[in-house]
Amino acid sequence: MTAGVAVPDTLAVLGAGSWGTALATLAARNGLATTLWGRDPAMVAAIDRDHQNPRYLPGIELPAALRATTDLAEALAGCHWVLVVVPSHAFTETLHALKPLLPAGAGVAWATKGFEPGSGRFLHEVAEDVLGPEVPLAVVTGPSFAKEVALGLPTAVTVHGADAEFAQKVADALHGPAFRAYTGNDMVGAELGGAMKNVLAVATGVADGMELGLNARAGLITRGLNEMLRLAAAIGARPETLMGLAGLGDLVLTCTGDLSRNRRLGLALGRGQAMDEAIREIGQVVESVQTADEVMRLAGRHGIELPISAGVQAVLHGEITPVDGLRQLLAREQKPEYPDTLFR
Repeated sequence: MTAGVAVPDTLAVLGAGSWGTALATLAARNGLATTLWGRDPAMVAAIDRDHQNPRYLPGIELPAALRATTDLAEALAGCHWVLVVVPSHAFTETLHALKPLLPAGAGVAWATKGFEPGSGRFLHEVAEDVLGPEVPLAVVTGPSFAKEVALGLPTAVTVHGADAEFAQKVADALHGPAFRAYTGNDMVGAELGGAMKNVLAVATGVADGMELGLNARAGLITRGLNEMLRLAAAIGARPETLMGLAGLGDLVLTCTGDLSRNRRLGLALGRGQAMDEAIREIGQVVESVQTADEVMRLAGRHGIELPISAGVQAVLHGEITPVDGLRQLLAREQKPEYPDTLFR
């Protein structure tokens, strides 16, 4: 090793879907020695051999330096930190699997959005419980479609963690010419925004599928942000977090961009398509189906009324039609836009 030459961090990215592959691609382009772990041998072989992810990012050339494996121990060997990018329903299982293999001193970050199914716990609560207090943690979130990141298009995200040094380390690793990574320490707010926007994207998708117009879309986004802010205030998150990349930024992207799986689900439902058929056509995990239940359970614990989110939950469970949901929202009583107690 040449004296004075910095050795790049070694990173393990767990989850070879579209977002995991895009973030691993970004890290490898930024000079990190990056290994991507996935379960599908054929897809992992295509990434490692052909530098392509034909299922999730077809046609996009991946860095030759990016390695891929199905062996979790191999992926984690000697890594300085780990980035978990699996669906929320697999998050707890993945942390349990990596824990005995995690090198001493390595931190764990994640770009997973949602809650732990069943318990409704925030993912940082799960990580603290599984990994213990000694492992530094951080969450990567914000308005970011995987395909655009993989293509090198301009993107901005935020990295929140209680350990400021580790959050900065993660942000520094991802930050580059076309990718801005900010930092913060409000993990609750960051995770709430990243999860709840998926539910609200279904609502705007439904409205657009029903061809209700741009006024309706803007109204749903704005009132959806209001629901985020009310729930955030109840659980002790900072309003500025929800007004930033983790909240408003991600909300606008997911509600208006057709690369969003949750928006596409709403579009299909608004056009009268059956739920099972819509999810089958999307072909990937649609987080809003489970997240809507957890958002409403959290709101119930704190006595918070969330009419848009409640309507989405009812539509997703087949309890009402999109037309019924619209009627219920329009029939609500007139009231002040913001109560005086929102941020108190």
